[in-house]
Amino acid sequence: MLKRGLTAISRTIFLCCLSIPGWPQTAPGPRITLDVVVSGKNGKPVPGLEQQDFTLLDNKQPQKLLSFQAVAGVSAREPAEIVLLLDEVNANFQSVANERDQIRKFLRQNGGQLAQPVSMIFFTDSGTKMQNATRDGNALIAAIDQSDTALRSSRPSQGIYGAEDRIQMSLRELNSIAAYEQDKPGKKMLIWLSPGWAMLSGPRIDLTAKDHQSVFGAIVQASTELIQARITLYSIDPAGAVEAGGLRTTYYQEFLKAVRAPGQSQPGNLSLEVLAEQSGGRVLNSSNDIAGEIASCAADATAYYVLTFAPPVADGPNEYHALDIKIDKPELKARTRAGYYDQP
Repeated sequence: MLKRGLTAISRTIFLCCLSIPGWPQTAPGPRITLDVVVSGKNGKPVPGLEQQDFTLLDNKQPQKLLSFQAVAGVSAREPAEIVLLLDEVNANFQSVANERDQIRKFLRQNGGQLAQPVSMIFFTDSGTKMQNATRDGNALIAAIDQSDTALRSSRPSQGIYGAEDRIQMSLRELNSIAAYEQDKPGKKMLIWLSPGWAMLSGPRIDLTAKDHQSVFGAIVQASTELIQARITLYSIDPAGAVEAGGLRTTYYQEFLKAVRAPGQSQPGNLSLEVLAEQSGGRVLNSSNDIAGEIASCAADATAYYVLTFAPPVADGPNEYHALDIKIDKPELKARTRAGYYDQP
């Protein structure tokens, strides 16, 4: 009975996700733009590289770059936008309070003068509020102070049914953000402060072929949406060291492998942490210095590279293409999105 119940719930969740208005049904387009961060052994972004230092592989085959741009410091023409999302749907009250305090700490640096435009999203189960992008950290602090923490009606104590509600709300929110950001130029860094939503995956979850197809469709669409909007997703768990070493902080890694066919898909492939790593972002979940972790993520906006290429024509619908970028300097490592789904 448990397996049947979980299967029905999983089907409801992902069929619902597929019906979201505005969810893309097309390939990324005739050109794909990649935002690439190159780091050294100290983990800091490395500026000053040139096009000849990069080799882009699509399914292990070298691709010709149609354009190349090195961005260092604040670019007036196309500054990266940092979006801080305070998740009051998936986090408990204590974590939400910690999120707010740590964001204030981050925004107060340099007297509140931010190096990059920063916008804020207050994500609650009673609605979403957005504060427009600004370099004035003090204005954003005022917005935090003026916004009231919403009371949650969907709590973890509601078990699997509450988890279903939170997954639906979270994926809808991600879709709405991507749709809003899609027509805006430049790189967007969505820093989602949250423990994430339930994965609903494991030996006690028994999906039908139709369930797998629905989940696979949602994976393809989420990947495409993030590419089109040029969003790099970052996951920061406000619980910090309390969860360090726990199973929850590493379980998402079971679902990082690329999903190439419906039968390989699991709800865990749509978790916040998996979407973050596959977008070229980072997952940070074991430190109490949340402000420092936000700053570490924001540093990716200080030096990065913009590459465009024309994807080869796929042999069939939703064909997965793995991406890899090699740097002609062995001590450096490039980070960008893991792949994309191509169309014939």
